[in-house]
Amino acid sequence: MTEEQTLLADAALTSFRLNGQLLAVAEELARPVGLTAAWWQVLGGALHEPQTVSDIARAMGLTRQSVQRTADLLVDRELATYSENPAHRRAKLFLATEAGIRAVRAINPAHRAAAQRLADEIPVARLAEVLAGMHALSEALDRMAQR
Repeated sequence: MTEEQTLLADAALTSFRLNGQLLAVAEELARPVGLTAAWWQVLGGALHEPQTVSDIARAMGLTRQSVQRTADLLVDRELATYSENPAHRRAKLFLATEAGIRAVRAINPAHRAAAQRLADEIPVARLAEVLAGMHALSEALDRMAQR
């Protein structure tokens, strides 16, 4: 294998592991307030302004169908609502309700503590560098997909 192949494979495997680790942390943070990581993720996509399910899916790198299932559950539990979309007749807008916003806000103290524990492991400046690299990698993959 070339060095480029090795780096691509390692980036993929590391991101898969990191995704699992971050989901485990998210589950741990969301569970005490009655949410799941997936519910928190989808609610977070529409906390401040209505979004279509497709918009949330694109922003989160998820399938529209999985976001739709989660959104429907959140609406059933009155943590979110759908409204008419003036820009598109069939694609309703999804928005967190006050109950959904309160649930997400209830995660903040534990989220703050987890962020501090991470900063104790990796200095904030280094974490910012890592994040910048992750953004650069994501943007490069987006450009490759468009070719």
